[in-house]
Amino acid sequence: MAPSIRLSPAARSLFDEPLAIAVQGLGPRQQVTLRTSLRDETGELFQASARYQAGDDGRLDLARCPALPGGSFSGLEPMGLLWALQPQKPFWRLVKRDVQSPFLLQLEVFEGHGERPGRLLAQAQHERAFLRDGVRRVPVREGRIRATLFLPPGSGPFPGIIDLYGTGGGLPEYRACLLANHGFAVLALAFYSYEDLPKGMKEFHLEYFEEAVNYMLQHTQVKGPGIGLLGHSKGGDLCISMASFLKGITATALINGSVANVGAVLCYKDITIPPLGINLKRIKVSKSGIADIIDVLNNPLEGPDQQSFIPLEKAECRFLFIVGQDDHNWKSEFFAVEGSKRLQAHGKEKPEIVCYPGAGHYIEPPFFPMCAASMHLLFGKPVMWGGEPKAHCEAQIGAWQQIQAFFRKHLTGKPSGTSSKL
Repeated sequence: MAPSIRLSPAARSLFDEPLAIAVQGLGPRQQVTLRTSLRDETGELFQASARYQAGDDGRLDLARCPALPGGSFSGLEPMGLLWALQPQKPFWRLVKRDVQSPFLLQLEVFEGHGERPGRLLAQAQHERAFLRDGVRRVPVREGRIRATLFLPPGSGPFPGIIDLYGTGGGLPEYRACLLANHGFAVLALAFYSYEDLPKGMKEFHLEYFEEAVNYMLQHTQVKGPGIGLLGHSKGGDLCISMASFLKGITATALINGSVANVGAVLCYKDITIPPLGINLKRIKVSKSGIADIIDVLNNPLEGPDQQSFIPLEKAECRFLFIVGQDDHNWKSEFFAVEGSKRLQAHGKEKPEIVCYPGAGHYIEPPFFPMCAASMHLLFGKPVMWGGEPKAHCEAQIGAWQQIQAFFRKHLTGKPSGTSSKL
């Protein structure tokens, strides 16, 4: 029988679901190289490969068989061919722009372990989808709000979350829709560099974000009395500012966020919070031209920079800090610890802090390949984000479960053990 690739699920899976990969019909103990390829919507190619040896029966199951040295990874890594995908173009990050179409994953099996691929023995295609059947995608253009609402299947109401990304701007929807697949009503909210919103990051007015909070609180499909906030990077300190000044927020989760206002002036009514000071002389540039910006920000505990510390003690919500301990964008763990100290000093409940050693700045939903370095919009050059691929992958799986459990507990009152499995 000719070699063939067996996948489970066979033709299509959600992007944050595991994919079981096996090959059958090989010769006993035959040496093969497996390769995965995926093109993003701009046509850029991502690839990973691994060397394997079939069992005595000619079968190769990636859940049982370790990869041999010499490929993109080695050891027992059932999902290695996905998380180890790397761009062929330097400093390129995998993002999903149109969540209504899947990524197409190509799998190939080649003979031998040579530097160049041997004879092609088998190939298969698989769709990695972002929207579960029945999830509704609703563009929102109400008042000043520029957003997309994702509603799970069923009659609702559902626990509601506003999702904010960082300095990249625009309207990324992929994390919001993947979260909606798990039973949450999620509003992916743009806040600059999108349609008629401000083009640059000069100042942000919390009144805009308040409009979005009120939209969610009044929505018939959103279960009250409060909503959750989820923010990564710059989106994280915006979420802390929202939680500190706005009503109706019950739970706030931050992925490598800052407890100081960063990058732009923040205004709300008669309150102005200046951005944390920076010193560009503290940038370290490697021989390959990649900048390490971890030391650029001033310390928000010292001098005039204390005015940038967001008064999170005013918040009436619970906090979860997800921290990549190898984050090179800024000192996420320091921010989380200082936020915790400040909350407790004001008699507030200690936040949950979950630290992941070996994880970098871009902690994405599961199975996104780690981006070690890419162009930074504000610095105009490639910067390193930190992280070690395997540890980073494990952090993404763990953080995704922590985030869902946190919101389930505080927005529905149900322990995480009752979560609906996909």
